[in-house]
This record gives sequence, C-alpha cells and structure tokens, in this order.
Amino acid sequence: MSDNIFLTKEGYEKLNKQLKELKGPKRREIASSLEKARLLGDLSENAEYDSAKQAQAVNEKRIHELETKLSAARIIDEKSISTDKAYVGATVKLKDIDSGEDITYQLVTEDEADFGAGKISISSPVGKAFLGKKKGEVVDIKIPAGTLKYKVMDISR
Repeated sequence: MSDNIFLTKEGYEKLNKQLKELKGPKRREIASSLEKARLLGDLSENAEYDSAKQAQAVNEKRIHELETKLSAARIIDEKSISTDKAYVGATVKLKDIDSGEDITYQLVTEDEADFGAGKISISSPVGKAFLGKKKGEVVDIKIPAGTLKYKVMDISR
C-alpha cells in the first residue's frame, strides 16, 4: 500500500494502541488457547485447535493491516486544517434544513469513522458531500431513504 493514509493524531494513537493489544495480550491469549487445544490430543479432529488456529490467522491478518496502515499514515496537523472549506480533520457544524436540528460532525478517514462519536468518513455519501464546502453553503445529499438538506453553519479545527 503506497498511498498515504491521513489520520488525526487521535486516530493514529487509537490504531497504534489496537496494534499493541493484538501483538501483545491477544497473541499470548491465542498461544495459550493453541497450547490447551494441543493437549487434548489428535489435532486432525480437534475443534478447539481449529478454532484457535482460525483466531490466530484473523489476528495476524489484522496486525498486518494495521502495520501497513500505520507505516503509510500521515498525521494531519490540526493547525493546517482549513476553516474556509471542509476537509479531513475539520469539524463541521450543520443545520438540518427540514427539522431545524443542529448537528456536528468531524470529517475523518474510514479508519477513524465512529458515527456514535460524531466522526463520519469522507468516503461515506454524507461525508463526501461536505468535502470542499464553505460556511453558508446548502448541501443536498441523496441517500437511499431520500434527500438530506444541510446548511453549513461553521467549520472549525
């Protein structure tokens, strides 16, 4: 993966913490499960062993994915985030035109997206629609359930 992956400092630290967990405690837990399963005897018909080997493969795959992402990661300097237009890392305050509800989202990459925490991916239809928008612009977003209309009230870091 040669493309840069842009992450906020918080997102980078979150992925790094996850990697350390997978390489440390999770690997030890899986190794312990494998050892216990081996002690049960015949490995050819040992469901516990097969399950532990599968868990090991999934864990190692995720470790590889995280190492690849972190090696290509570029941390977004919050000071460089434009407040003129919405870009990755920016916090966008919106007004739902239909309901009048105020909503705030931080635009992030897929790896950091967490809708419950107000972080939406710039590759999602909603996040993509806000990229490059300015304060005061009205944004129409077509989604399967219809069209969402938001007015960009403010853009901050």
